[in-house]
Amino acid sequence: MTTAQWLLLPAFAHVALVFAVGALMGRARFRAARAGRVKVKDIAADNSRWPEDVKKVANNYQNQFEVPVLFYALLPLLLVTGLADAVNVALAWVFVASRLVHSYIHLGSNIVIRRFRVFVFGFAIVVVMWAWFGLRLYVIG
Repeated sequence: MTTAQWLLLPAFAHVALVFAVGALMGRARFRAARAGRVKVKDIAADNSRWPEDVKKVANNYQNQFEVPVLFYALLPLLLVTGLADAVNVALAWVFVASRLVHSYIHLGSNIVIRRFRVFVFGFAIVVVMWAWFGLRLYVIG
């Protein structure tokens, strides 16, 4: 496999996570509405009216589009500039692993301090990825 293919594998893994959490969210919302735990007219314009367990899944889904945006912005830049390397691949896998652990905590025990630590770790990995890219682009070559 090429470096580009190796770099995109973690992206595919994260996309699979997003699809899985999206399916969980859809199922949770459908079940809550069907069980009468929420009225559709009440949530049509106000997502805060969902039951707490449904909000937890929806919040995790939304989290997959926050810091990961910086990850996905970097991938095409690495590929276009030809600066994708083994360091980027390893960091990409670590970042995606942090997203998986974050989701596991968020959708399970939801212990906020644990979830926060994993979030900060993943955020730091994206910072390191961007710093490495900047060093390779402007300093190291």
